Amino acid sequence: MGTPWVSIIGGTTAVFSAVATGGAWLAARRANATADAVARIERERWHADLTPQFRVTLEGGDGDRATLSVHLAGPLPLGHLDEVSVEVRQSDDLDYTPTLAGGPTPEQVAAQVWGPYRFVPRVNDADENGQVMPAFPLRVGAGRPLAMERTRPPHWQEGNDREARWRDKWLNKPLRLVLTCRRDDLDPWTVPYEVEVPQAPRVRTL
Repeated sequence: MGTPWVSIIGGTTAVFSAVATGGAWLAARRANATADAVARIERERWHADLTPQFRVTLEGGDGDRATLSVHLAGPLPLGHLDEVSVEVRQSDDLDYTPTLAGGPTPEQVAAQVWGPYRFVPRVNDADENGQVMPAFPLRVGAGRPLAMERTRPPHWQEGNDREARWRDKWLNKPLRLVLTCRRDDLDPWTVPYEVEVPQAPRVRTL
């Protein structure tokens, strides 16, 4: 007895239906993946377009004091930042890791500000080493003055001319900062910034 044509047609139809369903599922999956990729690219582009733009200046004050002005210049669509924290970074690229026995500990080296200026410790909530200014809010077009002072040589540095040598070491070196910015639930921005330091006379001990 031959196979009924109805059965053959039904089976063939079922196969084609399964293939069509699988193809549609695969096409939908690819479309979703493409849409997710496009959405991710757009979010990243939008996040990049909103990268905070700062204007940061350092103005000398009385004696060893100075004022750091942190101004959020844009972009306009950013509107505001919920948090801006500022950290003073090392102003040169040397390695100060202690290598001699009996020298400073890694913790002491890390606590020293290796640059021309630091935040005045414990002023405006700066940390005890003058390295970090805690987060504060800022709107586009507004700024915030922060108190700074010239750094001191590390206590383990010796010699009667240690102050002069330390001041000369950072002559014409920039003040390096890193600003960490947050707004709403967006990924944070990390903005490095080099600030020109006002000219200071070379110190010599006679």
